[in-house]
Amino acid sequence: MQLYNYFRSSASFRVRIALAHKGLPYDYHAVHLVHGAQRAPDYLAHMGDSLVPALDIGGGAVWLNQSMAIIEYLDETHPQPSLLPGDALARARIRGLAQMVACDIHPLNNLRVLRWLVHEGGLSDDTKNLWYHHWVRQGLDAFERELALLAGERARLGMAPSTLCWGDRLTLADCCLVPQIFNAQRFGVPLDGLPATLAAYEAALAQSAVQAAQPSACPDAQP
Repeated sequence: MQLYNYFRSSASFRVRIALAHKGLPYDYHAVHLVHGAQRAPDYLAHMGDSLVPALDIGGGAVWLNQSMAIIEYLDETHPQPSLLPGDALARARIRGLAQMVACDIHPLNNLRVLRWLVHEGGLSDDTKNLWYHHWVRQGLDAFERELALLAGERARLGMAPSTLCWGDRLTLADCCLVPQIFNAQRFGVPLDGLPATLAAYEAALAQSAVQAAQPSACPDAQP
């Protein structure tokens, strides 16, 4: 497999965690988003959305886009260890948490949005950062509330408390949460008052797969 990604991309980070968790080897190809490498003709020939990550699973003939779809493909084709364990309810809970990050928080704050706000929207860097802080924190507050609700549900069902986002094994939800907290810390978002979210993050961060997927471990890592 060939993974096309950028070391600081949240979506790329998610897929790297999934690959490491499953012990799947891949070749790393850096796509420098800041330099516009995602818009190069040879990349666009395979990726209609011109985004990262992309996973080439067919020797150049079959490429997958969108991190959530890639991770679910990996989970279906390499089911153990699963990132969507449990029964239908458990998997729905995991997907719900993952989508709170991937669908509600991340799209408002990825690089192309932030650059548009400055270059086309005319916002100052301070106002851009205010935008970032507001939407990330609002989303994480919602995530914290959801974790509290799910903790109550698990207690009612006689299930053990979660150490990670759901249960005690790495899931799709953790693949999404870790990169979002990493970026929030990089942009200086206040993270006080999020005990359950940060506990899940710290527990995930201790996993060897998450450590292996860290941006600082990538070949294209920069200060």
